[in-house]
Amino acid sequence: MVHRAWHRASLLISLLMPLNAQSPPVWRDPSPHQIRFVTVENNVQLEVLDWGGSGRPVVLLAGMNTAHIFDDFAPRLAANCHVYGITRRGFGASSTPISGYSPDRLGADVVAVLGFLKLNHSVLVGHAFAGIELSSVDARHSGRVAGLVYLEAAYPYAFDNGRGMTMEDLLKKSPLPPQPLTATDQASFPGLLAWYKRVNGIAFPEAEIRNYYYSEADGSPGRAHTTVSAVEAINAGVAGLKKVTAIRSPALAIFAIPRDEGWQLADIEDHATRVAAEAFFANYAVLQEKQAQAFADGVPRSRVVRLRNANHYVFLSNETDVLREMRSFLATLK
Repeated sequence: MVHRAWHRASLLISLLMPLNAQSPPVWRDPSPHQIRFVTVENNVQLEVLDWGGSGRPVVLLAGMNTAHIFDDFAPRLAANCHVYGITRRGFGASSTPISGYSPDRLGADVVAVLGFLKLNHSVLVGHAFAGIELSSVDARHSGRVAGLVYLEAAYPYAFDNGRGMTMEDLLKKSPLPPQPLTATDQASFPGLLAWYKRVNGIAFPEAEIRNYYYSEADGSPGRAHTTVSAVEAINAGVAGLKKVTAIRSPALAIFAIPRDEGWQLADIEDHATRVAAEAFFANYAVLQEKQAQAFADGVPRSRVVRLRNANHYVFLSNETDVLREMRSFLATLK
């Protein structure tokens, strides 16, 4: 009896071994952060990343990404500060409620995380649409922050005194055709990473993509964590946004003027499309400069930096420049 039981067990193990051998290796996020979840409202938790470090707390807020977009940048900043990152509601591993996407609610989420972590006189750093949260926190809780850093984020949704770009300027569509997401792109995370690089002109940390999509049992990307409804709700909130005409906190605004658009033009063979695209980008650079000057003139305690031929993701394309400017700015704060 013992021999037969052992034989059946060994047979079962031998049948399972090929299945185990084919299991995809477990992917590990190489970025040196800790992850916790902070409750900001009933049944709403936000993913908070903590890269450690010593000194003033710096809190990174992503645009239409998760906080993992900073996975490569944050550890370098942690040499001088204690660095955190927040994934807003509706994105990545954070909760996805059906409501709560207005600029002020998103700003209140940030303040709730600051309170939970007991952070005082923090510096908030926002990329792209996160400029909305920065300006909202400044308008209602400026005493909680020591300074604001707008990384390609000081556009009309964050500051509009009537002298810079308009929201209509900002939302004008490029004449370039969209980059379709093919079945091949979606078959693997490396495929998705390559597609995002084609679309954005810059390589993302792999954790950003892996936190944007669920992973299937075979290791391939599944459905998106981030829902279309959440993005649409944020866009709707921006469309109805009351103009921010004053920023009280010390502020650093970094613009990519003109942006590096060569990667978008490289494969265009149609002459008319290329001419239209070049004209569009040239006009956009003029409008960017107009916005940068409006910010410099309209925000009393501001420093405006223009990085030529940088990517919209300036902290990835021009990491050294951004770190230098941020460290210089942080040194001026009380």
